[in-house]
Amino acid sequence: MFQDRTYKRTFYSAPQSVTSLVAAFLEPAITVLTFLGVNWSFDEPVNRPELTLCLLVFALTFPGRNRFRDNLLAAAVDIVTSWVTLIAILALCGYATRSFGYFEYEALWAWVFITPVLQWLAVWIGQTVVRHQAAKPETRRPAIVVGAGPLGVKVARALTESEDHGFDFVGYFDDRHDDRVNDESATQRLGGLRDVADYVTRHGIREVFITLPLGSQPRIVELLEQLQGTTASLFFVPDVFGISIIQGRLQDMNGVPVVGICETPFTGTNALMKRLSDIVLATIILILISPLLLVIAIGVKLSSKGPVIFKQRRNGLDGEEITVYKFRSMTTQDNGPVVRQATKHDPRTTRFGAFIRRTSLDELPQFINVLQGHMSIVGPRPHAVAHNQEYRRIIKAYMVRHKVKPGITGWAQVNGHRGETDTIEKMQARVECDLEYLRNWSLGLDLQIIVRTIRLVLFDRHAY
Repeated sequence: MFQDRTYKRTFYSAPQSVTSLVAAFLEPAITVLTFLGVNWSFDEPVNRPELTLCLLVFALTFPGRNRFRDNLLAAAVDIVTSWVTLIAILALCGYATRSFGYFEYEALWAWVFITPVLQWLAVWIGQTVVRHQAAKPETRRPAIVVGAGPLGVKVARALTESEDHGFDFVGYFDDRHDDRVNDESATQRLGGLRDVADYVTRHGIREVFITLPLGSQPRIVELLEQLQGTTASLFFVPDVFGISIIQGRLQDMNGVPVVGICETPFTGTNALMKRLSDIVLATIILILISPLLLVIAIGVKLSSKGPVIFKQRRNGLDGEEITVYKFRSMTTQDNGPVVRQATKHDPRTTRFGAFIRRTSLDELPQFINVLQGHMSIVGPRPHAVAHNQEYRRIIKAYMVRHKVKPGITGWAQVNGHRGETDTIEKMQARVECDLEYLRNWSLGLDLQIIVRTIRLVLFDRHAY
C-alpha cells in the first residue's frame, strides 16, 4: 500500500506538467504581489528593505505547491500551515537582524491575513479550470492496458481513480485465458496482443500502458512494432512494486535513457536550496539560543563529572562515519561496538540529563554539526554505528536512509516515532517514515517538520 501510493504520484506526473508549472510560480507570485499591493494601498514606498523581503519570500516559496488536485479543505489547511511556517521564519529573521523598524506594521498585518485568502481563491479557481478542461470530450484520453495481471490491475485502478487527469480506461489486452488472468480484469478483457494495434486504430485509443513482464520481451518488441503505425502514446510500466522507490525518475545519460530507482533528492538546485536553508536557519538559531547553550553547559558540568559535550560516532551521508555532538546527559559515554539505548528511568541518566533529554535540549549542539556540513536540520535521525550494523541486516532498505545527511529532527520524529526503539517493529516504522521523507522531500515539508518539532519539544513526553 505504501509503495502503491508513491507509484501513482510519480507515474502520472506528466499530465500535470502544465498545472505544476503554473503552481510553481503562482504561490510566490501571489505572495510577492500581495505584499507590493498592500504597500501601495498604504502609500508605503518600495525601497531596499521591501525589495529584500520580496526576494527572500520568493526564494522561500518557490516552487509553489501544486494544490489544484487537492480537496479544498485540505488545500486550505496546507496553505495556512505553510503560511504560518513562513511567517515564523521571517519573524525569526526580523528579530535576529532587528529589521522590523523598516516596515509599516499595519501593512505587514494586512499582508499576513490577505495572502492566504488569495492563495486559496487561486486554488479554487485553478481547480474549477482543471475540472472544466478535464470534462471536455476533446481532452479525454481513452486508455488501454496491455497485460491483465496484478500490475495491469494496479495501473487500471490508477487510471480509473484519476478522473481529473483526463483518462478514460477502456479495458485490457492479454493472450492468456480468463482463468489465468486476474479475476478483476477477466470481465474487461478485450482481446489478445495481436488485436491491440487494430483496436487502437479503430477506436481512437490515445494511451497504451504495457504491463507485461520483462520475460515477454519478444512479444513486447513485436507489439511495439505494430503500434508504431498508430498515433497512440505508449508507456512501458516496469514491475517495481517489490522494491522501495526513492526519487524515481527517467534521466537522459548522454542519449541513453536511464530509469532512476533509488537516488537522493538533493541534487542540483535542490542540494543548493537545502544547504542554504540549513546554513541560514542554523546560524539564526545558534545566535538566538547562545545564552541557553551557556546555561545548559553549566548545568551539565555541575550535575556530574565528565565533559560537557558528548561526541558520538554516527553514520552520515553515504554511510560515512561522522562525529555528532550532544550535551552529556549520562554518567557513562557508550560509544563503542556495543551501545545500549537509553530507556525510561535509565540509571545512567543524571537528574539534569533526564530534563534535557526529555525536552530535547541535549540535541542543540548539533546545529554546529549542521554548519560543519555533516548534518542537516531536517533528515533521518542518526543512529549509533553499532545499531546500524545490527539493523541493516534485518530491516529492508534500512541503509537507504543514509542517502541524505542525518537530521536534528525528521519526519519519523514528528509522527510519533521518538524515543526508545526497543522492538524491530518500532525501528521498522521509523525507517518507513524516513523513506517517505526521501520520496516526498520539499522545502515546504522541511519547514512543516521544523514547526511540528517545536510543538513536540514543548508537549511530547516520549523521549527520554
